Amino acid sequence: MFRSTLATIILGIVLFLAQHFKFDSYIHPDIWYILAFFFGLSFLIHRLMEFGLRNNREKFVTFYLSTIVGRLILSLVFIALFLYRGLTDSFLFVINFFALYLFYTCFEIYGLYCNLRRD
Repeated sequence: MFRSTLATIILGIVLFLAQHFKFDSYIHPDIWYILAFFFGLSFLIHRLMEFGLRNNREKFVTFYLSTIVGRLILSLVFIALFLYRGLTDSFLFVINFFALYLFYTCFEIYGLYCNLRRD
């Protein structure tokens, strides 16, 4: 969980600096909500994976696949809520969302790979 928190802080600093140095044309104003969503989702997935590894390692694959499906469903609900609420630039919002989605997915796979290699 420490690595995920550190990655979120670094990503937050990069996004803040990008907004500060006027790269706003590439960043949606609601990027902070997206970042908070992914941090919360990362925390939830981390806890579920700990639970899956702790109780029964045979159910690890089931827990991992259920977290992938859960992440996808929660992401679609998050996007739908923001689109329903009304956005100024929905295309930029979706592009920013999926860029962070890929970042967190790759980061999760890398962390999981390191943990499974150690075990």
